[in-house]
Amino acid sequence: MNNGNILKGPLGTGLLIVSAAAAIAAFGYAMLDLMAVGHRSFNTSSQMPWGQPIATYLYFALASSGLGMIAALPLVFGFKQFYPLAKRSIYLAFIILISGMAVLAMELGHVFRMLWVIPFNLQIQSAMFWMGVFYVADLLFLLWKFQKMEGREWDSRTSRQIGIASFLAVLLASGNLALIFGMMSMRPFWFDGLMPIYFYLTAVASGLAAVVFFTYLAYGFRRAAMPAAMRAMFEGPLPKLFAAVLGGTVLFIAVRAITGLYTNNPEIHLVWRDFLFASPVYQASLWLGIVLPFAIMLMAGLRGNPAVQVLVSMAVFAGLFAERYFFVVGGQVVPLFRGTWEWGLIEYTPSLTEWALTIMGSAMLFALYAAGERFLNLSAMPDDFLAANGSEATA
Repeated sequence: MNNGNILKGPLGTGLLIVSAAAAIAAFGYAMLDLMAVGHRSFNTSSQMPWGQPIATYLYFALASSGLGMIAALPLVFGFKQFYPLAKRSIYLAFIILISGMAVLAMELGHVFRMLWVIPFNLQIQSAMFWMGVFYVADLLFLLWKFQKMEGREWDSRTSRQIGIASFLAVLLASGNLALIFGMMSMRPFWFDGLMPIYFYLTAVASGLAAVVFFTYLAYGFRRAAMPAAMRAMFEGPLPKLFAAVLGGTVLFIAVRAITGLYTNNPEIHLVWRDFLFASPVYQASLWLGIVLPFAIMLMAGLRGNPAVQVLVSMAVFAGLFAERYFFVVGGQVVPLFRGTWEWGLIEYTPSLTEWALTIMGSAMLFALYAAGERFLNLSAMPDDFLAANGSEATA
């Protein structure tokens, strides 16, 4: 039995308690403020209706989708060397999506209206309606697949069918989420038929950052404590895949930036020149959170180093969160239907309540993860895979 997982002991219990307390405190602060003044506690407006809570939800939802795609590598496409990541990826995908939905629910205002509005007012022509349908399906299939893995049923016919259905739900959910933005012709910065490809690519980048960081966290940031098959994954194919996905992300952002800076559409040009590249925060998140990690992961002598992998995953966390934030806000800073006729861009800074929702979702994620590591075996792998790779069962 492998006892290297430090989160199964007192440290895991401590992380669970601290994270749960932070989530409850942030929830309490946000709830009291929302009950007192409603959406006025957000720094949004009729011209800027979506703020940081929507960006947080987008970040969490796409990270969940990316984890689902990573889990599909062994479970759907037969890349068995990725089995050491599968169960933890499925669990992370589930709890990250739950955390993101909690943030979205707090942002919506009258969230319980959904319980009767959606069933009795089926707006089937609305992309947002289908976003809800596909992400609920995604949640259910993730839960079902995890239940099969808990029962050590990895490769049965039913388990494979659930894996395929889960993968399709992930593609439909994240692709539909991309279309919510990409079909908005009145928001030129978002309007792009390639938006689903961009979301898929950056979703996998977020998912890889999550599975790298949280796996190392479980083993006290010591690769030597991991099971042999998992160590082999972190020494071989995983960092190479991470480098490739980061390279695709850098390429896609570069193409969008070049197009935006040289387009003859003044609204898109304004966003890139006067909002994104004029922001030191965006510049830092781009170069330090995405470009530099890609450059580091290109170096064979560095990408296999455990400390480098952890630091790169944390940098990508921050870089892609900022990317989501500037993507959501950037699409709205040019006044709607007034374009360049109205001087200046709309200003927006997240309020304390909006930050509280981001903290709530993040703390909720850590609490659920600590609970999962404490009470479940997230490092489990199929018995035949363990036997073929000379690894012992994990607990």
